[in-house]
Amino acid sequence: MMKRSLIFLLPVLLTAGCQNNNTFTVKGLIKEPGKKVVYLNRINVNTLVLIDSSEINTKGGFSFKVKADEPDFYQLGYSESDFITVLAEPGEKIDLVFNGKNLSEDYSVSGSEGTEKIKMLDIRLNETKRKLDSLRTAYEEASGVTGSEEEKTRLENEFNQTIKDIRKKNIEFIITNTRSMASIKALYQRIDENAYVLYDPKDLQYLKIVSDSLGRYYPESKHVKALAEDLKKGLNQMNARKIEDLANSSPVTKLDPNLKDINGKQIALSSLKGKVVLLTFWSVNSKECIAENLQFKSLYKVYNKKGFEIYQISLDENEEKWRAEVKFDELPWISTREEDPSNPVNAMLFNVKSLPANYLFDRDGNLAGMHLHGRSLQIKLNQLFNN
Repeated sequence: MMKRSLIFLLPVLLTAGCQNNNTFTVKGLIKEPGKKVVYLNRINVNTLVLIDSSEINTKGGFSFKVKADEPDFYQLGYSESDFITVLAEPGEKIDLVFNGKNLSEDYSVSGSEGTEKIKMLDIRLNETKRKLDSLRTAYEEASGVTGSEEEKTRLENEFNQTIKDIRKKNIEFIITNTRSMASIKALYQRIDENAYVLYDPKDLQYLKIVSDSLGRYYPESKHVKALAEDLKKGLNQMNARKIEDLANSSPVTKLDPNLKDINGKQIALSSLKGKVVLLTFWSVNSKECIAENLQFKSLYKVYNKKGFEIYQISLDENEEKWRAEVKFDELPWISTREEDPSNPVNAMLFNVKSLPANYLFDRDGNLAGMHLHGRSLQIKLNQLFNN
């Protein structure tokens, strides 16, 4: 199951495009008002900030006028259990009509194309949830004395197909709405508390598509930044799982570099078990790698006596250039080089895509972290040595 930290409590939407006006208005009519006041909260990714409140007049009307420099998400309602979400864009004049006792039950919207899209997504999700609940009930009944295995199998297949259908529809929506923040809603809809509509790990690609697209149009949006951060975490988790899966399904030696160091001594990574080991891939042609090596030296000085070792693998084709750099910078750890840099077997096994790259192993040889740099690496080392 794809896990993500970004939380949207409400239906939301953003349409691409900008207008010069720096305010938006919301006018509403509640045909069966249950309260005297309606509230407008800004959604700050996963928290709410009260922006304004409006008294509901005797005819059920209310209105808001809000300053806004960019599109943003707002919760409009009586409380956190009775509301709708409006995505307001500067210059918009949004009209809402609520027909039911609960605001989200039956309402119409005009002046906000994005909110209409979000409403459609929510209606579709709610219909799916009702169908799944009905199938669950039918399955329980079929599991009774008079039930048949054939009927249970049919219900299971229909249940799974219903989930697949809404996933497909959400993907289609995302692909056709990459410039709208409504696509974020489609990314994070849940069937229940523990299950996302986009449940397949490979669905992470749609986070990337949306993140890249919205990042071009709304680079300063807190929602877009949160999505980008969530994507980064998801990719790191996916890469970590790939390494773990490879380790579990392959002989230990395949993920055990065994190379000659700069002095010609054959050293296997597994021989360092009992130490905290940072396996790092680098090249003398990378300024980032050389700069990071200097940072490693200060960490090595502090932690080496406590049981810290660095096993470094160079991907340089020019062996003499690599040897000269190691000696010039006086690198004190284990310095090795791919036997055939044109076919870097170890780098490929560890799915190295860019340099520098590293993998941190604890004293038992378990992966404790990956692609840790600067302060993140220091914090992790402190945890491993001080716990």
